Amino acid sequence: VQLQASGGGLVQAGGSLRLSCSAAGLTFSRYAVGWFRVAPGKEREFVAAISGSGINTYYGDFVKGRFTISRDNAKSTVYLQMSSVKPEDTADYYCAVTTIVGRYHRDHEYDYWGRGTQVTVSS
Repeated sequence: VQLQASGGGLVQAGGSLRLSCSAAGLTFSRYAVGWFRVAPGKEREFVAAISGSGINTYYGDFVKGRFTISRDNAKSTVYLQMSSVKPEDTADYYCAVTTIVGRYHRDHEYDYWGRGTQVTVSS
C-alpha cells in the first residue's frame, strides 16, 4: 500500500490550498481516509476524515467550516480543500487509511500512512 500526500506549500493567511492524497495497492473504496497534522512542537492532531463511500465526513473541532474533505474513488484520491487558512494551520499534513468504521479521530486506528506534505501559512 502506498499513500502520497501532495499540494502543500506556502500560502498567505486567508488564502486557500488543496491537498491531495493518492493511494495505490488497495481497494480504495473500502477504506476511510483521514488527514492529520503535526505542527512544530505539537502532537499529531486529527483534521478530517471521509468514509469509503464518501457519504460521511468528519472534522476536527478547530476546522469550523474552513476545510472540506472529498474523494474520487475512480482516481483513488482524497482531497482536503483548505480555505481561510490561519498561521496556526502551519504543519505537516499526513493522510492515512483505515478499514475501521468510526473513531476516525484516533490515529492508532489507521492501518497505513503516507509521507506528509508541508503547509506554511504566513501572516
